[in-house]
Amino acid sequence: QLNHAGHLVTLYERNEVIGGLLRLGIPDFKLEKNVVQRRVDQMAAEGVTFVTNAHIGQNVPVSELKDKFDAIVLTGGSTVPRDLDVPGRELSGIHPAMDYLTMQNRTNTGAEFPESERITAEGKHVVILGGGDTGADCLGTAHRQGALSIHQFELLPEPPVERAEGNPWPQWPLILRSSAAHEEGGDRDYNIQTTSFSGSNGQVTKLHGIRLEWGPPDETGRPTMKELEGTEFEIEADLVLFALGFLHPEKNGMLEDLGVELDGRGNVTTTTDRMTNVSGVFAAGDMHRGQSLVVWALAEGRQAAHGVDKYLMGATQLPAPLST
Repeated sequence: QLNHAGHLVTLYERNEVIGGLLRLGIPDFKLEKNVVQRRVDQMAAEGVTFVTNAHIGQNVPVSELKDKFDAIVLTGGSTVPRDLDVPGRELSGIHPAMDYLTMQNRTNTGAEFPESERITAEGKHVVILGGGDTGADCLGTAHRQGALSIHQFELLPEPPVERAEGNPWPQWPLILRSSAAHEEGGDRDYNIQTTSFSGSNGQVTKLHGIRLEWGPPDETGRPTMKELEGTEFEIEADLVLFALGFLHPEKNGMLEDLGVELDGRGNVTTTTDRMTNVSGVFAAGDMHRGQSLVVWALAEGRQAAHGVDKYLMGATQLPAPLST
């Protein structure tokens, strides 16, 4: 959008390839990378400059951006994963889902890793904690790597097949969803709380859990839950993947150096035009709204482009899809 409006645009990427989550997070079986590369090539041909291996706030100082550019747009995503603080968390073989998915995407491009650093499900009993899209991506990847068994555990109750009475249209339908990865195999279970991990010689070998019962909401509106006595269990687990969502963007480095304000969830606060409290610095996508979907990232980027063009030129004809 900004390039088409006549501005000189440079995109900095801390990884070795352009594309962010689409390139390194989403598996090939879900999004073929030639689709992403085709758009990158198109933008490069139109004049956009791409700089890789450029980690702002680390090997590229924020001061360099301020000196070289008239406006800065932060689109670094929500990258701090939600963790699980239970006994045994320190054991080897327990990883955030994105570390696992990113390594496989890099492997698909020919990258090689030392055996001691490889995260693979090959020949292992895999447990995935989390039932969303990221969990399904881990599931499909583990199938392709040759896992011996795969269990996917979700803390919340199993969603209904059809809309519940309290979830009418036009609300987003909170119903049971299955992806192609689920059709390929693996076991899904709900109302499961992980209580600890155990292992041998520093390597995880088992997950310990208990079943939950959900009750009516408390005074804050949050549903209540209690552990069901006598439902404790353990299961073999050589590889455990946390697909528990993301908390907020990384605060150290770029965000601290720029001095942008954060909201109560740790995301960057902005105006409707996506301007932060720092004049000329904008934020869009997951970095502003929290973890979300690609379609929201597209709309957020266009909204920020509208704001940047108006800031630089005094007026703009670029669309603002999120202004209403």
